[in-house]
Amino acid sequence: MFSSNLAHTHVSKSVDTAEPPVTVGLSGRLMLPTEDEFDCTATEMTAESARLTCFARPNRNDRIIIYLQHIGRVEGKVTHLTGDGFTIAIAATERKREKLAAQLAWIAKRQALGLPEDRRHDRLTPRNPNASLLLNDGNTVGCRIIDLSLSGAAIEIEPRPALGTTVRLGNMGGRIVRHFMEGVAIEFDSVQSKDALIEFL
Repeated sequence: MFSSNLAHTHVSKSVDTAEPPVTVGLSGRLMLPTEDEFDCTATEMTAESARLTCFARPNRNDRIIIYLQHIGRVEGKVTHLTGDGFTIAIAATERKREKLAAQLAWIAKRQALGLPEDRRHDRLTPRNPNASLLLNDGNTVGCRIIDLSLSGAAIEIEPRPALGTTVRLGNMGGRIVRHFMEGVAIEFDSVQSKDALIEFL
C-alpha cells in the first residue's frame, strides 16, 4: 500500500514559496525508491516543500513517500541534501496542496497562540505499519497504519469502510469516525493500555 501516484500529481519545480516555512517537528516514516524504510522527522514545511531529518541518504531527484504524524501521506522528489537529511519538493494535486496548506496554517496558528496539541493522547508512528482490519461483516482487509494512540488510529485502507462501522485492529475494537483522502480514522471503544500497542511499535 506504499504505492506512488506521482505520475498523476504536480511536482513543484522549486522549493521556494511565497509562504514562509512552518516549523513543525512531525515524526513519520518514509520509503526510498529501493523500498527501504526509515524513521524521519519533518522540521519545516510549506505546501510546496518539506525539510526532513533522517538517517536515509537518498539521491537528488529520488522519489520519496512519507507518512507524517497529523498530516498523513506526502510524496515528493528530493531537491537538496543536508547534513542531517534532505529537502523534497512536494508532489500533490491542487486539492491536496490546499488541504496541506490549511493543516500547516493551523499548526502555525496553534504555535503562535501557545495552544496545546489537539489530541487526547500522543500519536505514535508504528515500526510495523502493515496490519489487518477486521470488519463487522467478518471480512478482514489489509491496511497500513499511519499513526496510532491509546484512543485511536489513522489507517490507509481501500475501499474505506462507512462511517460508524465497527472494526477491530489487532486486539483493539473501535469504530470509523472520520474519512480522509487516504483512509479513515478509528476511535477505540476504550482507552487502551500501552501494552496493547506493542505489537505495532
